[in-house]
Amino acid sequence: MSTRKPLRSQAWFGRQDKMGFYYRSFLKNRGFPQDQFDGRPVIGICNTWSELNPCNSHFRTIAEHVRYGVLDAGGFPLEFPVSSLGEVTMRPTAMLYRNLAAMDVEEAIRAHPLDGVILLMGCDKTTPALLMGAASADLPTIGVSGGPQLRGVYRGQMIGSGTNIISMSEQLRAGEITLEEFHEAEAGMNRSSGHCMTMGTASTMASLVEALGVGLPGNAAIPAVDARRNELARFAGRRIVQMVHEDLVLSKILVREAFENAIRTLGAIGGSTNAVVHLLAIARRVGIPLTLDDFDRLGRGVDCVVDLMPSGRFLMEDFYYAGGLPVVLRALAEAGKLHKDAPTVNGKSIWENVRNAECYNREVITPQDSPFKPEAGMAILRGNLSPDGAVIKPSAASPELMKHTGRAVVFENIEELHQLKDDDSLDIDASCIMVLKNCGPKGYPGMAEVGNMPIPKKLLQQGVRDMIRISDARMSGTAYGTVVLHVAPEAAAGGPLALVRNGDMITLDVAARSLHLHVDEAELAARRAAWTPPPPAADRGYVKMYIDHVQQANEGVDLDFLVGRSGSPVPRDNH
Repeated sequence: MSTRKPLRSQAWFGRQDKMGFYYRSFLKNRGFPQDQFDGRPVIGICNTWSELNPCNSHFRTIAEHVRYGVLDAGGFPLEFPVSSLGEVTMRPTAMLYRNLAAMDVEEAIRAHPLDGVILLMGCDKTTPALLMGAASADLPTIGVSGGPQLRGVYRGQMIGSGTNIISMSEQLRAGEITLEEFHEAEAGMNRSSGHCMTMGTASTMASLVEALGVGLPGNAAIPAVDARRNELARFAGRRIVQMVHEDLVLSKILVREAFENAIRTLGAIGGSTNAVVHLLAIARRVGIPLTLDDFDRLGRGVDCVVDLMPSGRFLMEDFYYAGGLPVVLRALAEAGKLHKDAPTVNGKSIWENVRNAECYNREVITPQDSPFKPEAGMAILRGNLSPDGAVIKPSAASPELMKHTGRAVVFENIEELHQLKDDDSLDIDASCIMVLKNCGPKGYPGMAEVGNMPIPKKLLQQGVRDMIRISDARMSGTAYGTVVLHVAPEAAAGGPLALVRNGDMITLDVAARSLHLHVDEAELAARRAAWTPPPPAADRGYVKMYIDHVQQANEGVDLDFLVGRSGSPVPRDNH
């Protein structure tokens, strides 16, 4: 007698009645024979392919290789589309729609006759959106990332997506390069399929999918155009069928130890600050009470051992050739900073997966005893300016600015920043602290990647390339600088950031984890009494729902009614 759990899909396809006829017959228009419905696991291939999302534009090919793997293992693959969130093309920000895409994924999984799911993700927000939705549905699940682009090359030099966009746009504004040179670099930067090849948010999240145990070993770094990316997709298709038979659902992988491994991995790779809000949101979908304090506690003592842009020199292609994420995970484990027994989707512990990993280039992945950048875990700042926390990425900051007191130069919104940044009359010098308001979850809306504010033109011309910048926004994982982000509560929600005025003195002290506004409580109370919230950005539709229900950065920026999971019970019949 079989002890296997009944397949969910058989509630659709295993019936010999009117509804069984109904569910099977329409699928037979593709030529599926009767025995296709005989009880083999139905695997959904959740595809974020879109021509509007260049990072994911090669996913049709990856989906085919997943399909081959599912068929190899005796499964029944069915591909379905969900929202594809492209950082490059979506305005005001793809982050505004992360939660909408997560809803799309969750409801699509629950509504259809699926026993397991392969998630095809790549561009920044597609990875957390798919993980959040799948976590709330809680079927056997594997994440397959699309892989990074090949190195950018400009006049014989490596250039990296995002990172060199920022640096070269500043060179253009400073008059150091011509417009023709700028365009030439554009053509050489994105020269293959794939997502950003720096350690930006896409590469960071692909790495964390592997560190969480949701992706197969090697998921993080294989280039998009490398045949081994397609091989990994095929292996994932084979493995998901076995996971269905084992009832290895996502909540059995996304345990507390997995998130702690991911947080330490984030520091070791010099990863994106965006991972903080995404991990918080994913954890809450499976009932793990992750907090900002966990990032600070677990990040202390973690050294960055990966010399990649934006913090360093190399790119994801080099990271893969050097041995990739398994080398980093092995080093963390040997330093006592990895939960070795954490489960992974291939049925082995994470230590079993990485214990034999070898490094082939110690310039790219440095040894633990001589790390690329020591003490590189995310730092969480608190104080009267950020009572619920703010985030800074030490590996991308200037050491001389990590403890600094300066005069605030305040921009009430992004439009004011753009209006004044090139104005020679702007009262600012290199010792000042730039403060940007109303760019958080509610204020933008969507918490756009505008926190790494452009250095004012007159300072660029003086050779200034970094200064302290503080906001309730995010910044691209490809960006760099001494940038304080995710200030909570945000200005639009009435947080202390809303009360900062030009000329106020602010002290940043990263070692003390402090962000302090030198204004006494009586004055702040008076300013608070005079403050009025900005008008809402929308009065209908999804954006209104988002503004009404979005949580703050320290809670993961999810919608309050999406926290948690409902599983995948079989819904009522549709006729």
